[in-house]
Amino acid sequence: MVEALGIIAGKGNYPLILAKSARAQGVKRIFAVGFKGETDKRLAGLVDEIHWQYVGQLSPFLNAFERSGVSGAVMAGQITPKNLFNLRFDKTMREMLSKLPRKNADTIFGAIGDELRGVGVELLPASQFMESEMPAAGLLTTRAPNEQERADIDYGFDVAKATSGHNIGQTVVIKDGVVLAVEAFEGTDAAIIRGGKMGRGRGEKGGGGAVVVKVARRGHDMRFDIPVVGLRTLKSIAKAGVTALGIEAGRTILLDRDAVLAEANRMHLAIEAREVAHGNKQE
Repeated sequence: MVEALGIIAGKGNYPLILAKSARAQGVKRIFAVGFKGETDKRLAGLVDEIHWQYVGQLSPFLNAFERSGVSGAVMAGQITPKNLFNLRFDKTMREMLSKLPRKNADTIFGAIGDELRGVGVELLPASQFMESEMPAAGLLTTRAPNEQERADIDYGFDVAKATSGHNIGQTVVIKDGVVLAVEAFEGTDAAIIRGGKMGRGRGEKGGGGAVVVKVARRGHDMRFDIPVVGLRTLKSIAKAGVTALGIEAGRTILLDRDAVLAEANRMHLAIEAREVAHGNKQE
């Protein structure tokens, strides 16, 4: 049991739900680092102590964790992609980045994990305290995918595994066997909306009928960037005219699972979780 937990809090409800779940499972003290302009301010009321700072400032980040007294931390929530172009990195961050031959989620977050270990804090799996929100294989909604949707989900898993393996993105949008969108730097919601826009009027279904597939890449480091689906994702799915969603069983977090599935049923959205064979897993 982790008695004192650190949360590296990005945007959205994920950090809030994580804090509540950790507390319910017996964590006595929670320390968080929140990022100005990103982290939901309500998190302050759910933790014992919070340090606020701007993204890109590695030195105060490490100093805060060194003083916090926690020995383990979880990364929860993302940073708005476009904001990553507007960062003012401090000297410590610039020096860390200069040592990386490739700069992607794995290398950057892995390097931050190494820096945290240097001040006595171990980066824990992003699934820590969220196991109940990670569905096993099977149909999760009242409506099952129809024949075409299931075929597109099959294809979507193949495509998503291939593209995510190159750190391109975890999400693809498919309609009638056509790849409409592959997630790039813009993030999941923007990719879904982009794919839905392209799919309107395409194929026999006309104005809708696309499917979304979201996966963890092969060899995925489950300490960060774990696939997450929440109510905000469903809003993008509704806007895009998507009718089915395929996710990876045991490796995807459904944020506020009961609410997500209730909303999916209201939307007549089919959600299916599937087991996927992995090689060279980092779990």
